[in-house]
Amino acid sequence: MLFILLLLAEISFAQLNTYNYSREINGISDTWHAIELPDAVFGKVSNSLNDFRIYGITQTDTIEVPYLLKIASEKQIDEKIDFTLLNASRKGDTYFFTFEIPSEKAINEIQLNFKQLNFNWLLGLEGSHDNNEWFSIVENYRILSIKNTQTDYQFTNVRFPKSKYRYLRFQIKSSEKPDLVTAETQLSNFESPIFKTYPVKSFSATENKDLKKTILDIDFSEPLPISLISLKIKDSLDFYRPVTIKYLADSTKTEKGWIYNFTTLNSSILSSLENNDLYFYSTITKKLQIEIENFDNRPLKIEGVTAKGYVHQLVARFGEPATYYLVYGNPKANKPNYDIAKFTENIPANIAGVKLSEEKAIDKIEVSKRSPLFENKLWLWLIMAVIIGLLGWFTIKMMKKG
Repeated sequence: MLFILLLLAEISFAQLNTYNYSREINGISDTWHAIELPDAVFGKVSNSLNDFRIYGITQTDTIEVPYLLKIASEKQIDEKIDFTLLNASRKGDTYFFTFEIPSEKAINEIQLNFKQLNFNWLLGLEGSHDNNEWFSIVENYRILSIKNTQTDYQFTNVRFPKSKYRYLRFQIKSSEKPDLVTAETQLSNFESPIFKTYPVKSFSATENKDLKKTILDIDFSEPLPISLISLKIKDSLDFYRPVTIKYLADSTKTEKGWIYNFTTLNSSILSSLENNDLYFYSTITKKLQIEIENFDNRPLKIEGVTAKGYVHQLVARFGEPATYYLVYGNPKANKPNYDIAKFTENIPANIAGVKLSEEKAIDKIEVSKRSPLFENKLWLWLIMAVIIGLLGWFTIKMMKKG
């Protein structure tokens, strides 16, 4: 019995020993629980986040707990609504487009598509229930299109608070007739994600006059899963600047200092027409770099940087009573394949969280090698003496018979 217990303990240790860190899980009181991942773990796991495991240790067994990795990203549901052009007219330099919505459904966005490729217009939007009395919805709303060898950018989506009118009318002030190709209405329901704000250790902006770029370097105290950078820009004038977002992939120390190698994450636009939020795929990094194209314009004045990321949590199904541990830090680990991934509809909507203990490094105890039986020379001399003795005894015995 003792041998079996020792064997089980050795198997349990072998499973845990392939990982570098562990945290005990406290407060387990139900079958399902959520485990929010602490910031400190992201610098010690692979970028794929495949090397998380939950093990339960009992007196007789080791249990692997199935889990799902949940990343709280945003969700947007768009419902398209029929939209019919009734007439188009002009009064001076103002062009009017009147539409009818056959059903009284609420809308909060209209997507416009014009034949012109370059324009900068101010738009007004009104609503009416009877096509006689009109109510203002938005005023002096700027729509813009720029297309040339350097840029291809459009901002022609008109967003406004949810409204319910039978008729809608656009007013566009322009010296040329806006050639409207299509107009689509929709109701967009946007569920904001649960963002976590991360502290920025430092940021600096430098100007590369030869390339006509502003290089913004953003540093964090530790590797973190970043997915949104918001810039506080002081400039009050209109601006439009393409940007490239990069993250630090690796670095090399040389005699002249560190050489940083960056990999492109995403490209986007900074515009005075929109907020200055730059979204990109969630990436674990300790340093970001943003390149802002200035062209022939003066650089933007960046006063502050805010970094955010999605909340990461594990949703786990616990079984029998045991001492449970979250282990991580194994770059060779493959993504686990659990049955619960195929039955997500059976996971309760509201599940309680648990607490993790402080991180502990898992000791890498090497299994001691047993010395070969004949490694000791004394054993070899004894065996040789026995063999010589036996050979001599057989030789004398055969000589006596002869």
